[in-house]
Amino acid sequence: MHGGDIYTEGILKGKNLIDFSSNINPLGVPDSFKNNLVEALNWVQVYPDIQYRNLKRNLIDYLSFFIDYFYKKKVEKPNINEENLVLGNGAVEIIDLAISNLKSISILVPSFVEYELCAKKWNVQIDYCNLNEDMTYNYENIKKSLEKTEGIILGNPNNPNGSVIDKESFIYILDYCEKNNKIVILDEAFIEFTGRNSFSFLNLCEKYKCIFIIRALTKFFSMPGIRFGYAISFNNKFLNKIREKQNPWNINCFAEIAVKYVLKDKDFIRRSISYIEKQRTFMYKYLKECELFCDVYNTYSNFILCKLKNINGDKLKQKLLEKGFVLRVCMDFKTLNNNYVRFAIKTKELNEVLLCALEKIN
Repeated sequence: MHGGDIYTEGILKGKNLIDFSSNINPLGVPDSFKNNLVEALNWVQVYPDIQYRNLKRNLIDYLSFFIDYFYKKKVEKPNINEENLVLGNGAVEIIDLAISNLKSISILVPSFVEYELCAKKWNVQIDYCNLNEDMTYNYENIKKSLEKTEGIILGNPNNPNGSVIDKESFIYILDYCEKNNKIVILDEAFIEFTGRNSFSFLNLCEKYKCIFIIRALTKFFSMPGIRFGYAISFNNKFLNKIREKQNPWNINCFAEIAVKYVLKDKDFIRRSISYIEKQRTFMYKYLKECELFCDVYNTYSNFILCKLKNINGDKLKQKLLEKGFVLRVCMDFKTLNNNYVRFAIKTKELNEVLLCALEKIN
């Protein structure tokens, strides 16, 4: 169901596998966290601040830096305060609770499988809205779907294909949602991988109270084990509904120290963006030329979705397992099937080894 399950295929069978199913920053955990880990140890015996005031201030500083750094042109900054933030034990906790507050929701497909699972868990009525054949957003279909539901959730960039929302094409949908009290949940878990291209909706979240942005440390900062996610919105009513369902002290001291240091690590941020951009271009070019695939979809993230031609996903997965690799077969993504696979972008050395293995299968 998810990428990154090296336990089933590898560890439990005594194998060392290279995991191309898990889309985590290949540069690994920032040194700025490792070098300050002892600070977290000093707080292990103390309850966290139940209001997480310092943590929220660090987030606010990062979001200010984000708008300065990740936007091509200068934009007006939203006046984000502590009351505009909600914290979660990973982005999935926030996704789950956000969806639980709706009676009906539009879900773009294919997309992160947890959206659908959370909706079904809370008996939220789902209206599915398909991406175009080339895996880009169909804004007309999105608008029609929203006429039938209380809100929508969509990835920006989207998982499993890496497409981003075109802001100019989406503004009229935001206008409609603002006027009709709809919620627009934007999962920006991979947004840093898009680089300095102004794709985030952060600059619009104060103007449009319908916007609810979810992010995490998991992907870009390579910290899935920390379990830290957060959301930004100026819709206080919606934020309070989520807070009412949360347990106290849901963020641990290691996550607090991670936020304190890695979000200020500008060197890591710059190196990661540059590295992913180069490796994404390299891998995309090769996969487009590889005879195994009939389609390789354009991506702005750290993974690439491919459609197979003369072999199905299970067979390719098995052949790569024999060579020591794990890939993501996408048959559990709605509208996709056993002909679709996703590759994470890893280090230059590992990417080259994978491409060599694909060449031999080819």
